[in-house]
Amino acid sequence: MIISLPLKIAQIDPDKSTQGTTLSVVLGVGAVFGILANPIFGRISDRTTWRMGMRRPWLVIGSLISMVGATILGLAPNVAVATVGWSINQVGVNATMAVLLALLPDQVPTRYRGRISGLLGLTQAVAAVVGVGLVSGLSEVSITLAFVVPTAIALVLVSLAAVVLSDRRLTRDERQVFSLREFAGSFWVNPRRFPDFGWAWISRFAMFMAISFVLNYQIFYLTSHLGLSEDEATGLVPAAIGLQTVVVVLVSITLGPLSDRLRRRKVFVLVAAAIAAAGLAVVALAPPDRTSVPLFLLAMALIGLGQGTYFAIDLALVADVLPNKDQDAAKDLGVLGMANLIPQSIAPAFAPVFLAISLFSRTGEAGQNYTALFLAGVLFAVASGVTVLRVRGVR
Repeated sequence: MIISLPLKIAQIDPDKSTQGTTLSVVLGVGAVFGILANPIFGRISDRTTWRMGMRRPWLVIGSLISMVGATILGLAPNVAVATVGWSINQVGVNATMAVLLALLPDQVPTRYRGRISGLLGLTQAVAAVVGVGLVSGLSEVSITLAFVVPTAIALVLVSLAAVVLSDRRLTRDERQVFSLREFAGSFWVNPRRFPDFGWAWISRFAMFMAISFVLNYQIFYLTSHLGLSEDEATGLVPAAIGLQTVVVVLVSITLGPLSDRLRRRKVFVLVAAAIAAAGLAVVALAPPDRTSVPLFLLAMALIGLGQGTYFAIDLALVADVLPNKDQDAAKDLGVLGMANLIPQSIAPAFAPVFLAISLFSRTGEAGQNYTALFLAGVLFAVASGVTVLRVRGVR
């Protein structure tokens, strides 16, 4: 989505003045479907009594749905069809992710969760840089291939994971009785009964809001704010993601085990939020010309350091405060996934407001105030660190 989706938008909407808004619409609508899919498929997975297991079938089904959506998106001739394709893709991706995240409390003892959470953050970062590099090459051949090939790779690897997984089995006697009230609860964990989960949710929401601004709009930032050509921007993003990934990898393999050893989670999340805020401040205040490319790379390294630290620890923290990991792990982690997804809907909706304001504008061009946009990201990153301090169930 970092490269291929903005390029697809540029292909079907050649008017540069409206591309940011069009991207916001497509991202926002798709995020709504992702928000619904994450807890629903998590709840279904928690209730599945099939012989092949609780998680295994939904890993494959989710990946197949995402493949269908990616194909429609790649072939889309207009914004309406692209929105449909992206929405279907987001249903599949988030169905798969809800089940994948449940494997942490399913399979990993508490004393190893920091280490495994760090490794999961590492794989996410490595996948991002490999995906960006792959898409950069494929997009020069075909935008359609830029969507279909990475999704096909995901389908193959997730299917392999499903084959080798030692999955949980749920008997019909163990399954909770279905009711409309229970289904409605798929989208909710009561923050009054489980305040630790509530504060952890808010912290993750704020961090994803901060990161969504820079990830979704970096191509347009480079072209509109720094004055790079589309080819230059497309070539620079893989370098920025690569630098970010190196930092994330180093952080993930060191801080996850360190968190387990010290039996502390919150201090790492707090430091991560502060570092991410610093990176967003650098990219926000960089001069609006191509001489700021080194500052952009520095900012991406700082954001990567903060992001890597955060994701190395945060999932372990959440797994430690799940309300009922034996019966509702996938559902509750699906609710947590909404903290990842709602920003994908809200951030694109809010972004045009920040882009349109005149205060702090460095270029004077209407609708292109990226300084205000990324300063808003700074505030969200700070909020992420402050709210995690309210979690009482872990140190």
